[in-house]
Amino acid sequence: MAEKLIIFDTTLRDGEQSPGASMTREEKLRIARQLERLRVDVIEAGFAASSQGDFEAVKAIADAIKDSTVCSLSRANDRDISRAAEALAGAKSARIHTFIATSPLHMEKKLRMTPDQVFEQAVQSVRFARNLVGDIEFSPEDGYRSDMDFLCKILEAVIKEGATTINVPDTVGYAIPELYGEFIKTLRTRIPNSDKAIWSVHCHNDLGMAVANSLAGIKIGGARQIECTINGLGERAGNCALEEVVMAIKTRSDYFGLTVGVDTQQILAASRMVSQTTGFVVQPNKAVVGANAFAHASGIHQDGVLKARDTYEIMRAQDVGWSANKIVLGKLSGRNAFKQRLQDLGVDLDSETEVNNAFAKFKELADRKSEIFDEDILALVSEESLSHEKDTFNFVSLNQHSETGERPHASIVFNVNGLEVHSDSDGNGPVDASLKAIEKHVKSGAEMVLYSVNAISGSTESQGEVTVRLQNSGRIVNGVGSDPDIVVASAKAYLSALNKLRSQSDRVMAQG
Repeated sequence: MAEKLIIFDTTLRDGEQSPGASMTREEKLRIARQLERLRVDVIEAGFAASSQGDFEAVKAIADAIKDSTVCSLSRANDRDISRAAEALAGAKSARIHTFIATSPLHMEKKLRMTPDQVFEQAVQSVRFARNLVGDIEFSPEDGYRSDMDFLCKILEAVIKEGATTINVPDTVGYAIPELYGEFIKTLRTRIPNSDKAIWSVHCHNDLGMAVANSLAGIKIGGARQIECTINGLGERAGNCALEEVVMAIKTRSDYFGLTVGVDTQQILAASRMVSQTTGFVVQPNKAVVGANAFAHASGIHQDGVLKARDTYEIMRAQDVGWSANKIVLGKLSGRNAFKQRLQDLGVDLDSETEVNNAFAKFKELADRKSEIFDEDILALVSEESLSHEKDTFNFVSLNQHSETGERPHASIVFNVNGLEVHSDSDGNGPVDASLKAIEKHVKSGAEMVLYSVNAISGSTESQGEVTVRLQNSGRIVNGVGSDPDIVVASAKAYLSALNKLRSQSDRVMAQG
């Protein structure tokens, strides 16, 4: 029997560290449920000690998820570990993931601690955590740039104290595949009790090699857990992409000789959900989940695929969920058919009220758009899940005029704490005029650092999905809006970002 590779998903923790990708409790819970449907082995739900909001999100996920282990990150101190254990109390299967930096650079410049102090804190922290939860993961932050002798010493000690998983992160994406694989192999060879723990890899993509390094870590180094995120989401250039490593292991099982428990047909749904929630659009040529991943433009390729799919395709599109891309409902469809389609797409709404609200939006969209795709339904549900009565700003209506040779003008109506506000402005284009009309009243002072438009499905009748990234006083947020009218979608996205600026709390960010 082939050995099993453990898939540890950190989309909700390390992925959330992407600028503007911070998620609410409800958003995290929705993604966690999709990760459970995806059958990942471990869900790193967050960093419970970083904020009250993150604590509540980890707790909600721990209470709701039954088929995956739920994990919380913590720094190597008693307060963080106790907070993680408290948040995980309701989990059917819980893990505490504690870390401390071990590279000379990090110990001297960031921690301002001696190696002996770091060693002692790591040992004490694992000992403390082991008395609270049976499953303990330890990570030496910036492990790949750490001194080998010191790393062997500290990892041997934490295994002795009860760490069940040892993760060796390439925190800054410095590694090269062969060298990283040999690094893991050397650690496992030199540490006498290395067989008492599962070895894990956690690679960042700064040099574009996160997936390659992770695969080298398991093939050369003998690691049996990969830490990854949906769409490779993460700070800087991102993390190892779950969809890529999973499909590499499955497609090249002849080489890796490993199995994974992931239900690959849920990959695309997870990718879309994460993209729509965070506002990070998936590039068309992204492996496995990009719009062009299974498209063939070359006549020679098209001819080959028509004669025999495996002439140019090493994976089936259906195996990662692409078969779901089809027209599903129209304006004559009833509520039961809509509710069934939500279930088919793996969407769980918390109440009948949410189903009714989503159905009302579906009927409204069907009156404006003749063909409704699965992507449209997912966008509708995403927008429904992102809207909260407690939001400060809510879109009502928009009127704009744009004509060649004349300066565009927009008039917008939106709610501010339940009170209707009217505002108007000129602009360089209809989108610019609409957003200036909002800002004219709100006066947030925020700087727009990203404006992105993405077509949800492939026609001129498609809904437009807009991401707006705002920065203010050191805080960065993404707002997402969708509508067949791209100007309306832009206004919704801007208001969404303003809501996040108002509600975002201070959080302690952790490195991976």
